Amino acid sequence: MRDRASAVLIEENKVALIKRIRNGVTYYVFPGGGIEIGETPEKATKREAFEELGIEICVSECIAEIEFNGKQFFFLGEIVGGTFGTGQGVEFTDNEKARGSYIPMWIDIDDLNYIDVKPKEVADKIQSLFN
Repeated sequence: MRDRASAVLIEENKVALIKRIRNGVTYYVFPGGGIEIGETPEKATKREAFEELGIEICVSECIAEIEFNGKQFFFLGEIVGGTFGTGQGVEFTDNEKARGSYIPMWIDIDDLNYIDVKPKEVADKIQSLFN
């Protein structure tokens, strides 16, 4: 079990998600990943946003903490630099097909009910906070 940190980025009533297609299944996740040894959840969130999305963010409050194979932290963030969709993390450079695809995208908050977002609890929280 490894603790994880994720960014919740909201702009113009849209949330940044990673569309995953793996083994024929499509679902969406919040940009993020494992917290490295000696790293705070906030620093991990910033690092993962850069690796997966190609952006620099300021991290603010933690809006959710979920237990699932370790603790998962979800931090609100604001984009302060970089270009969305230019991430160069291992997800994009590793040719291992078992990982499936990673497609950064903006999704309307109102559409979160109609797609498979993991974890659902965080999608529901975003809808309650921003609608």
